Amino acid sequence: MIGGGVLVLVAVLGFFGIIGPTPGQSIFGSAWWFDNGENWAHLVVGGIALVAAIVMPGNLRKALVMTLGVVSIMVGLYSLIVSTSLFGANLENPLDTVLHLAIGAWALLAARREKK
Repeated sequence: MIGGGVLVLVAVLGFFGIIGPTPGQSIFGSAWWFDNGENWAHLVVGGIALVAAIVMPGNLRKALVMTLGVVSIMVGLYSLIVSTSLFGANLENPLDTVLHLAIGAWALLAARREKK
């Protein structure tokens, strides 16, 4: 639930000119900003995570959190090794990479602790 809330918050901050949607609108400048592709992805995934935390039974919630953790780690590794662009979204390296790897690790640890 916390991870979903963080993702929704990042999306809102990105949409409203605090950390995006352009480098000039981010308080971090070109070092770290979230374009609208990233903002929508964070909003959708965070929203799904929040709803799932409330309505899904434990075993399904655990599977979803594990899936989100693996996908986040894959995105982090992709931005580190392959490209800083994914489906049109700009992934700043190293900050986006660190963020995605941290969220992925957090999700996998949370799934490990999740009770069925």
